[in-house]
Amino acid sequence: MYGRGGAQMSFGPSKTPDIIKNLMIANGLVYIAQLAGPRMLGLDVTGLGVVQPYAVWSEFELWRMFTYMWLHSPNSIMHIAVNMFSLWMFGSPVALLWGDERFLRYYLLCGVGAGFLIATLPSLVAILGFTSTGLAVFGKTLGASGAVMGVLLAYSFTWPDRTIMLIFPPIPIKSIYLIPLIFVMEWMSSGSSNVSHTGHLAGVLVGWIYLVNEGRTPGAPTPQTLLLKWRRYLMRHKIRAVHREDRDERQRRNNNKDDDDQRRFH
Repeated sequence: MYGRGGAQMSFGPSKTPDIIKNLMIANGLVYIAQLAGPRMLGLDVTGLGVVQPYAVWSEFELWRMFTYMWLHSPNSIMHIAVNMFSLWMFGSPVALLWGDERFLRYYLLCGVGAGFLIATLPSLVAILGFTSTGLAVFGKTLGASGAVMGVLLAYSFTWPDRTIMLIFPPIPIKSIYLIPLIFVMEWMSSGSSNVSHTGHLAGVLVGWIYLVNEGRTPGAPTPQTLLLKWRRYLMRHKIRAVHREDRDERQRRNNNKDDDDQRRFH
């Protein structure tokens, strides 16, 4: 990552706070339990903890909206590796600035809030008849991505102009554009991945609402500031359009004048 103006460069945070270490350890221990549970204890840790809309709202297994965020795919270590790397990379600076208590509260709220929306939205969609009931309410979701996306949001709002060198694709971008880029990349690969887009969007939405209501992150845009920026954009667009029309009109007059001069000389 680069500082403002690219004057400094570093890989990862200068210090890893205790809360980040503890969250990574907790996720790692749960992942081990997922792998060892079925063999050693005959316990399906993954099956008991994932978010499934039907299980949450029909069987009232409400704990799933919390437990899912500590689970990761047992079939791919990349799932937990990417989430924990992102938590360490972007969560450490935020936790150092905020303190452990505030960071943990935010992290858990983003994760549980995302779990609530993951369980609720498909059920509402099925009730309204927009998709088949089985497809909507029997899907299973797991992973810390919702909470981690909230952390990325907090980072990008706190240091919007900090430049990040991505690993893939290897390009530098300002941190404020990181989450939009992630969503664009997810949309482009949606046909070949099992990413929970609802979970990612929910984590960002919950984090955004929390940061705005908390009022301690100046870079977090409110609906009012976004509306103001949109109006300014429309105004600039109109001004540019007027300038183009004036320029085209002057060019047309000059062309007509040149034609008159040519006819006069001939």
